[in-house]
Amino acid sequence: MNAHAPLILDVAGTELTDADRRRLAHPLAGGVILFARNWQDRAQLLQLTAAIKAVKGDLLICVDHEGGRVQRFRSDGFTHLPPMRALGDLWMSDGQGAKRGKVRLGGGAMRALNAATACGYVLASELRACGVDFSFTPVLDLDWGESGVIGDRAFHGDPRVVALLAKSLMQGLLQAGMANCAKHFPGHGFVKADSHTEIPVDKRGLKAILKADAAPYDWLSSTLTSVMPAHVIYPKVDSRPAGFSQRWLQDILRSQLRFDGAIFSDDLSMEGARRIDGQFVSYTDAALAALHAGCDLVLLCNQSLGEGRAVDGLLDGLSEAQHTGRWQPSADSESRRLALLPETLPLAWDELMYQPAYRDALDLLP
Repeated sequence: MNAHAPLILDVAGTELTDADRRRLAHPLAGGVILFARNWQDRAQLLQLTAAIKAVKGDLLICVDHEGGRVQRFRSDGFTHLPPMRALGDLWMSDGQGAKRGKVRLGGGAMRALNAATACGYVLASELRACGVDFSFTPVLDLDWGESGVIGDRAFHGDPRVVALLAKSLMQGLLQAGMANCAKHFPGHGFVKADSHTEIPVDKRGLKAILKADAAPYDWLSSTLTSVMPAHVIYPKVDSRPAGFSQRWLQDILRSQLRFDGAIFSDDLSMEGARRIDGQFVSYTDAALAALHAGCDLVLLCNQSLGEGRAVDGLLDGLSEAQHTGRWQPSADSESRRLALLPETLPLAWDELMYQPAYRDALDLLP
């Protein structure tokens, strides 16, 4: 087993360049995150994912594919999945539209749970048929009605409804052989600021956050296979964003909430990751801060474009940190990374189209 391959990188286009292959072959490269620019059609995506695996067979091929406005592949047969709020709306539709008093209480909630499982199954089976291993879903953020960047990506404003719908979606992922990633711990839904471009600050205390936004992480701790923390500062808990905070990741998520899966940093190129303790930091220093705080894996997105100097700088910087003792690889982290790889063979796309479970799932989508 490798000592630890914590870096999730991206690639520039629809096929690998020599620079992409060199970077992915690096011992510290553990995976790839794909974007819409890496998509042309299913045949091309299958060739690209096969080429990535040819470089190193245990690379984790990831994508942000949630449904709604966050879905990277939308054409050539991919199902347009609803935003997760549609499942929450279905949950709330109990008895509405019933005629002559024939109200089946709980019917909307049960339909919503089945629809969530169907979403997970369709999402995962279509991605896996194209060679993608893993999607960063589900969003566990609560819909407080404030956050534009979260918005309809959230299932609901009630943590109990969020937890049940997310668990059903994760069941669908699992049925198709895919792990899950809950985000953005402990919750991004309360703040208006977008951590892609700003550093959001949530001024609530720990008790209020654990009671509401973080509650699904507690209830789902035995079901979650990975978690992505938010680039949000909760100053009453820690001065650092959650993804760079030992207090949040080790004391609260690992110890208090009993989570033992993989922890991903969010994208290190986001504004919320570039300033730590009030200082502007390099990608290498941001990666080291995340790893030291308790992340197992760190993402650097959209930096392979052009000459990709930022990607090479991070690979070189983390290598140097390892050789000089500023960072120590973790066998536990590597085990968590490998546990996210699918254990079953996927169905080919043409077989999937005729599979009864897949066709039934399509019928259950809201």
